[in-house]
This record gives sequence, C-alpha cells and structure tokens, in this order.
Amino acid sequence: MPKTIKHVFDEKLTFINLIRAHRRASKNKRNHKEVILFEMDLESNIANLLRKIKDGTYKPGKYREFYVYEPKKRLIKSLPYVDRVVHQWYVEDLIKPYMERRFISKTFACIEDRGAHSAVDYLQKYMRIMKRNYGSYYILKCDIKSYFYSINREILMKILSRMISDKKLLEFTKLLVYEGDDECGIPIGNYSSQYFANIYLNTLDHFVKETLQVKYYLRYMDDFILLCKTKEEAKEYKKIIEEFLHEHLHLEFNNKTRYYPNSMGVDFCGYKVFETHRLIRKRSKDKIRRRIRKWNKDYRAGILNLKEVEETWNAWLGHISHANCYNLMLRYRDLMEFKDIL
Repeated sequence: MPKTIKHVFDEKLTFINLIRAHRRASKNKRNHKEVILFEMDLESNIANLLRKIKDGTYKPGKYREFYVYEPKKRLIKSLPYVDRVVHQWYVEDLIKPYMERRFISKTFACIEDRGAHSAVDYLQKYMRIMKRNYGSYYILKCDIKSYFYSINREILMKILSRMISDKKLLEFTKLLVYEGDDECGIPIGNYSSQYFANIYLNTLDHFVKETLQVKYYLRYMDDFILLCKTKEEAKEYKKIIEEFLHEHLHLEFNNKTRYYPNSMGVDFCGYKVFETHRLIRKRSKDKIRRRIRKWNKDYRAGILNLKEVEETWNAWLGHISHANCYNLMLRYRDLMEFKDIL
C-alpha cells in the first residue's frame, strides 16, 4: 500500500506552480471576462493568492449557480476564477500524483490516458472474453442516486485523512471539502469535486476486486459494471454491493441499476456496446438532429455561424468515430441544407 501524503504542502506552494495552475484553468477560456481581468495584473494576483494560502487567510469565494439541461437537469455551482486556479493547483500538485497509484487499473474517470473511450474499449474486450468462455452471461449495470449531492462529507474526510498525514494539507483539504452551505454533497462543477468523487468510490472498487474478487469489473465515475456468469450471481452481487454502499458510504442505487442478459448490450459512456460492435446512444442522435434543424433554420435566415457549426460537427464526428456509425453520419450530413459549404 502506498505511503500517506506528507511534507508536500509547503514544497508545492510556489509562485511558479500557481502560474501553471492558472494556465491550466484558463485553457480554452482566455476570452472570458474573468480570465482577462485576472491576467491584466497576473503577477500581483498570483502573489496575493500565494500570500493568502501561506498565512491561512484564503477563503473560497461565493458560488454562482446555474442549471444545465443536457443530458438531464443539474444544478452547477461555479466558483470565481481565482478559486478555480486554487483547485487546479490542489488537485494537480498535491493530490493527483499521490492518489492515482491507489486507484485500481479499471477505474477510468479523472485519470490521464484513462478516459471514456478507454473504458468502452475495455468493456467490449471483457464482453468478448465472457462470450467466448460462457456463451451467454449477465450484465450488472449500477448507477448511484444523485451521486455528487449524496456524498457524505464526514466519510469523505475520513477517507482522505487515512491518505494524508501532512497537517497543512489536511487542513486545506477540509476547507475545500466543507466549503458551501449544503450539509451533504459536493458541488458539481468544481475540479476538486470530480477528484473527490472518484476517491470516494475507490473504496467500493477495492471491495469489489479484493473482497468479492470480481474479475470483470470497471467503473467510470458513478457508473460501474460487473460481468457475471449467471443471473443468480448478478442478483447476489447487486444485493451485496447495495448493502456495502449503504453501510460504508451512505449511498443508494438509482432506479436505472439492473441486471440483464448480454444480448441486450450495455449503455455506457455514450455508447451502446455489444461484443461485435458499438452504436451511439439515441440521446446523442436526437441532440445532433435538433442541432441540424436549428442550423438549417439559421442558414435560410442568413445568420449561420459556420465556424461554430464546424466545431460542433467535428466534435460529434470524433465521438461517433469510436462506434460503427458511418452510414448514420452520411444520412445526417445529407440533412444539412448547407453541406456543400461545410
């Protein structure tokens, strides 16, 4: 087991590390008003931030709240830009280098070179192995109810306390974990929240792999999948994991958690995955169709932003390039009234 994190807070709290954190936080946001204002007096702003963290007077700013509606309605809480710099520094310099070695090899969120596409690749590889070895098998697909809002801060701090022995880092971690007015949960939108959420379910990962000894298991944030030989095995694992989550992490499954035959495929990380092929979700198809209808309307009105269309269309092409969707792409491209100038 890796050693605890110690003697790193003062070592990593440097002007140059905060500058690097700013560069990461401002990536693809250089034209935002907050970033422009911060960069107008960059050295002073970084120096002031460094001083506040050093003397213990740093306090997170007030959240700006707004809703997003894709893929479902969610409340997003966004901190002022200077706090986003702090979160970048905290995760990248203090936590990530020491925490990643604690994760199992088949957890994929918030880890470099282990993103959604890698998760889907491994899932399909496991499905092919199960198909070859057993013919038919069962899939247990689990999802946590209101995950970010259900994370218990005290349990999270206990988990982090077992990993952090640097007293200054631990106190700073408490500041970030307990910021905000909510009694439970952590805010969606913070860079640190994504990492805290991944650490929280790392406890489950080790239970499934080491105690239950499930061979074909993988997780992407709060979505996780077990491939089981039989329906009875899937049912039993579901019951055991549900009890573990309730007892140790105060979490519950949502109503999308279920087990079913492999012939139905798996809806995971934006794709419908089968042993022989993968498709994209209906939701993704519906979304791009709505976009195309709006683009056609703007084109007829003479107000189409072609650069924005190209960026969105190319992003969608990148997504479907990991699935078997060539004919679908051609069909949707033909719906564009402006395809000849795209």
